[in-house]
Amino acid sequence: MDGFLLAQPESVVRASGIRRTIDDTERAAAELADGAAELIVGALPFDPSRPAALSVPERVRRTAGSWRPAALPPLPDVRVITEIPSAAEHIARVTKLVEQLSDSAQPLRKVVAARSVLAEAAAALDPEVVAAHLQVRHPRANVFAVDLSPAGHDATLVGATPEVLVARHGETVTLRPMAGTIARHPDPAVDDDRARELLASTKNLEEHAFVIDWIRDRLAPVCELTIPDAPELTNTNEVWHLATPIHGRVRDSRTTALDLAILLHPTPAVCGTPTDLALRAITELEEDRGFYGGAVGWCDARGDGDWVIAIRCAELSADGHTVRAYGGGGIVAASDPRSELDETTVKLRTFLGSLNCALPEH
Repeated sequence: MDGFLLAQPESVVRASGIRRTIDDTERAAAELADGAAELIVGALPFDPSRPAALSVPERVRRTAGSWRPAALPPLPDVRVITEIPSAAEHIARVTKLVEQLSDSAQPLRKVVAARSVLAEAAAALDPEVVAAHLQVRHPRANVFAVDLSPAGHDATLVGATPEVLVARHGETVTLRPMAGTIARHPDPAVDDDRARELLASTKNLEEHAFVIDWIRDRLAPVCELTIPDAPELTNTNEVWHLATPIHGRVRDSRTTALDLAILLHPTPAVCGTPTDLALRAITELEEDRGFYGGAVGWCDARGDGDWVIAIRCAELSADGHTVRAYGGGGIVAASDPRSELDETTVKLRTFLGSLNCALPEH
């Protein structure tokens, strides 16, 4: 896929063609600041030290309202062929993390542990068709499809994330961080009970507070912020989340949406607390996450832009036959390893369910 799509509930940005690629976020920010680029689109990797997949597109179209795909062709059969790591190994990794986090003498407070599954399609998958199926199944999500070739990845990142990392329009800044999750239930009464359980969960409230405190510390120097005292409930088809709507204004109009995304990424919601120690633990424990847990978005020369967190997503190979989907969860001292495995399974279903691809039972 030679292009970019970010379809949010109230707007759609599509870009095609590449004038030039940019794999360094600081250079991209500088090009916006000095007017060398009118618009930059693309994705940031999970690990900020890795190359970004940013570009200056040849053509761009922004429209108001939700994306309505012109067609919805059927998808080929897709089946899971490998779990990376195995379920048992993921539980072992989480157990090791819980033991480490329970040691009050060390500073690490939270680590996001992730796993992935590799799936194979019977015929080539088209990234935009996959995105269209995701949009139909998750109409309130932020659906994206991003060419990763500017970072040297021969793949497209496709997903439907519920979470906005940061948006800046004019001098107004908005965020809606999510942390703290529980699976939904088909019985409405049980589902309501689960929502209330999440809202009262000490473990999940602690996990959420790490994220909010970190965002406050990172953005206070550059933004005036209004942050509610407590999170609210929000949901997808698969899970309930704790979310906090944050509003603010940039202190300096030269601070762009990309500048803010660079400041915030990776948040404790996808990495952990403290960020540097959590990132080190993740790189030691896990396989390369690529762009899972990264950010997808756009920013123009005025500083306006939208960036979403790249979760509930997968990397689709250039030939369309291989899909690697990811799911993760925040680990704190009170985490239960088996429950954390189940949480990743539920999150993986957001993407794989749109492909009618079943996950192995554990």
